[in-house]
Amino acid sequence: MGFFDSEIVQQEAKELFEDYQALIKLGNNYGKFDREGKKMFIEQMEAMMDRYRIFMKRFELSEDFMAQMTVEQLKTQLGQFGITPQQMFDQMHFTLERMKAELEKQP
Repeated sequence: MGFFDSEIVQQEAKELFEDYQALIKLGNNYGKFDREGKKMFIEQMEAMMDRYRIFMKRFELSEDFMAQMTVEQLKTQLGQFGITPQQMFDQMHFTLERMKAELEKQP
């Protein structure tokens, strides 16, 4: 069975995409959130990044041709912006850490 033929992989990809889209939509109102709301949003984004990192690691470890092609496509797309997948995750982590630091400064 191919990597993408797995119902588990398909379901997880669907949930990951839908959850990410919902968080991005919610994030449009981040400036209107109170302190606790901002804290919850950051925590949810961190959890999302962990899920995404694990999902991508599965692609990297898979011997399935299509999974490997997906990894290469991601590398190529990110490479057009001059970054690697690891740098993308590092930047996301840095951004969330900066958001937390700003939140700590607020009374």
